[in-house]
Amino acid sequence: LRARPIFARTRDAIEAHLTIVFTALAVSRAVQDRTGLSLRRVIRALKPLRLATITVNGTTTTIPAQAGPDEQAILDAIHAPTARH
Repeated sequence: LRARPIFARTRDAIEAHLTIVFTALAVSRAVQDRTGLSLRRVIRALKPLRLATITVNGTTTTIPAQAGPDEQAILDAIHAPTARH
């Protein structure tokens, strides 16, 4: 979440920008809370994961990323349901 100058001039554009910023902050906090890791460590661990979608003779296939045990633990923690208050 690097701060960047905002060049929006209309109220709608400013509100949209702030909505995106606060949403990104909320998502990053949820990821940190669920994994117990800093956002930087989560990104560093998951960044190498890639999936591929290929089409051959009209058939599309998606090849999922091959996550190791550490990466899978992070993904499981992020996807785990949380208790609602």
